[in-house]
Amino acid sequence: MSTNGSVSEWWRSAVIYQVYIRSFADSDGDGLGDINGIRSRLPHLVDLGVDAIWINPWYPSPMADAGYDVSNYRDVEPRFGTLAEAKSLIDEAHALGLRVVLDIVPNHTSDHHPWFVEALAAEQDSAARGRYLFAEGQGEAGEHEPNDWRSAFGGPAWTRVMQSDGTPGQWYLHLFAPEQPDLNWNNTEVRAEFESILRFWFDRGVDGFRIDVAHSLTKQDGFPDVGQRPVVSADGEWRDHPHWDRDDVHDVYRSWRAVADSYSRPRVFVAEAWVEQPHRLARYLRPDELHTAFNFDYLRAPWLAAPLQATIDATLVQHAAVGAPPTWVLSNHDVARHPSRYARVQTSNPPFTLDGLLGHPGDFELGLKRARAAALLTLALPGSAYIYQGEELGLAEVEDLAESVLQDPTWKRSGHTLRGRDGCRVPIPWSGTQSPFGFSPPHASSPPWLPQPVSWGAVSAEVLGTEPDSMLALYRAALLIRRTHPGLGDGPLRWIDMAPGALAFERGQGFVCVVNLSAAPVVVPADTLITLASGPLTVNGDIPPDVALWVQRGSPSASAS
Repeated sequence: MSTNGSVSEWWRSAVIYQVYIRSFADSDGDGLGDINGIRSRLPHLVDLGVDAIWINPWYPSPMADAGYDVSNYRDVEPRFGTLAEAKSLIDEAHALGLRVVLDIVPNHTSDHHPWFVEALAAEQDSAARGRYLFAEGQGEAGEHEPNDWRSAFGGPAWTRVMQSDGTPGQWYLHLFAPEQPDLNWNNTEVRAEFESILRFWFDRGVDGFRIDVAHSLTKQDGFPDVGQRPVVSADGEWRDHPHWDRDDVHDVYRSWRAVADSYSRPRVFVAEAWVEQPHRLARYLRPDELHTAFNFDYLRAPWLAAPLQATIDATLVQHAAVGAPPTWVLSNHDVARHPSRYARVQTSNPPFTLDGLLGHPGDFELGLKRARAAALLTLALPGSAYIYQGEELGLAEVEDLAESVLQDPTWKRSGHTLRGRDGCRVPIPWSGTQSPFGFSPPHASSPPWLPQPVSWGAVSAEVLGTEPDSMLALYRAALLIRRTHPGLGDGPLRWIDMAPGALAFERGQGFVCVVNLSAAPVVVPADTLITLASGPLTVNGDIPPDVALWVQRGSPSASAS
């Protein structure tokens, strides 16, 4: 963490590494990553130079959606390990200077959760059903869904249940898979339960939570149809939506913030909130609500100078208005890996999912070159940053998984028309020349849960760790500079005039980042010393297209600007 952020507010400058537990490291050979696998790879994360790890859900789950269908929020999925091993991981990470952030899934439970099992067995209008969102159907016999809401995974957002006498009954809401029934956040028991869950893990040393679909908890009374209404009107004004980004969701986070603030050592939250405008995202970050939120506008921005700068500016302005640090992210477990996105021709609204990329030819050498430059840009911006596992290896999206191995519920719910998110979730390579590439131990009983490309032996952590110009070497060098340079992390940014298509800004104490997004070389700023480059310069010493530089004016020990 940069010295620009205080220890008590470490999240303002932290670089946090996302561990997608299923695909990070498998210690027992069953083909699925686990807690002891994470423990075995903590030295890699320390050497990389990150400040914390965020671990995707490790709770007991039937795995209808890779663990985002939780059946018990106070335990660990046996395939991942035990509660005791989880505590050991937290303690070992802390001993190495790493903080631990878990995932919490408050919008819905698993349909195997005891609450939902009880709800299905209960009568209509019972307290058990009141924890979820049940409604009568439309039509003479209630045979049609209560409204037109759609599941994010495809198909209707409602499933009908059977009554105890075997006749069709009410419908329940699931904005995602049918195995993920939505909770009723107007229910006081639901609110009290999740505050108790937060305390359960905070008491075991967890440093914070990433909140899954944080913008979706509360729903409009009466469940009105969505119809054709856009979230944002033609004139750019936000419009009330019956189940996304509703104003009353903020009451939940004010109560959660009070729980976090009741601990002497700070506990923090980061929101996964897919909202349409920067000022709507900033509402989640008011001083009495959440600490940080993923900046998906930045993730979705094209590799083009003007829209990228506009996104950065809007983010900085809106976050400054509520005193919160921006949080920058390039990839995660829900979107196509950015080297593959950047490999395509860039438009004003580029696709960010695999299904959006398919059919568009890619230049993957160019994509990797742009990804190297994007790493330096991202890590130089004010605030905190997230790294998705394998990003430091330059992994591309796996676009050619056989249909027979696809497991994302989107694949099934879309009638096998959308491939979904499996391409960014393939287990990462650690060592060796053939699968499982060190992901699983030798002579494992099962192959990795998703097959790895045969080419990944050339981009394993072991191989790249020996190459001075590798992506891994670039990330290690950048994170070391970020950790030690007093001008990085949280703090101000000042744009510097550059040639059209290039971006440059100065941070504190003379640190300058230059990114050439144009089609021609640009000149290195005068009176600077290059400290890190994402790629080689031209023979004339200029910055080629799709290359970024970190340069220094004067001494970094000078007074901050």
